[in-house]
Amino acid sequence: MNESSERIILTDIEGTIADIAFVRKVLFPFARRALPAFIRAHASEPAVRAELEATAEVAGLRADDLEALTETLCAWIDEDRKAPSLKALQGMIWKAGYARGDFVAHLYPDAHRWLGARYDEGLALYVYSSGSIAAQDLYFRYNEFGDLRDWFQGFFDTTVGPKKDPDSYRAIAAELGVDPARIVFFSDSVEELDAAHEAGLITAEIRREGASPSGRHPAFENFDSIELEQL
Repeated sequence: MNESSERIILTDIEGTIADIAFVRKVLFPFARRALPAFIRAHASEPAVRAELEATAEVAGLRADDLEALTETLCAWIDEDRKAPSLKALQGMIWKAGYARGDFVAHLYPDAHRWLGARYDEGLALYVYSSGSIAAQDLYFRYNEFGDLRDWFQGFFDTTVGPKKDPDSYRAIAAELGVDPARIVFFSDSVEELDAAHEAGLITAEIRREGASPSGRHPAFENFDSIELEQL
C-alpha cells in the first residue's frame, strides 16, 4: 500500500479505547469538586480568564461574576455539556491531579495492543474527542501503560466542530490534507459514526460489554477482532 492510499487511524476515547466510567466517575467529579477553588485562585490568569469570558458569552453572564460562572460550569459538568470553555478548564484542573498521582487514565488492553501494533507498522494515529486537546495530551501521558503521546501525530477536539456534524470530519480531513476515504474512524457513538460516514470516512463501531450494534456500521466487540483490510 503506497503512502497516498495508506489508512489513517482516527479514534474516539470514551467508550471506545477507554472505559467511560473513568471519565464519568473519576475525572468529572474531581473537576467539579476543584472548580470553585480553582476559579477563585486563577481567574486573573490570562488562560483562565479567556475561558471564563467565553463561558460568559455563551451563558449571557458578566465575565466578572465568578459565582454565576462557577454555578454555570458546574451545571454544564452535570449535563456533560460539550462546551469548549468547560473542557479547557477541566483540562487545567486535571493536570494537577494527574501530576500528583491522584489518578491514572484508563485504556482497554485490547485498544493498547492494537494501536501499538498500528504505530509499529508506521500508520498515522490521531484522536478526536470532546475533551480538550490539552486534556487528551494528559490522558495519553498519564495512563496505565505509560506515556503514549509519541504514538499519536495529532489530537482534535470540538474546536474543529461538534462530533455529530459531518463538516467536522471534513475539516479534519482537510487539515490532514488527505482524502476522507483514507481515514478510519473508531467510536462507540452511532451518531458520530453516522456523521463521519456522511463525510466519506470509513467507520468502525465499537460495542463493548454486550452492547447491541446499530447495524449501520461494521461492529466489533473490541479491537482484537479488527483487521483494517476488512473495513
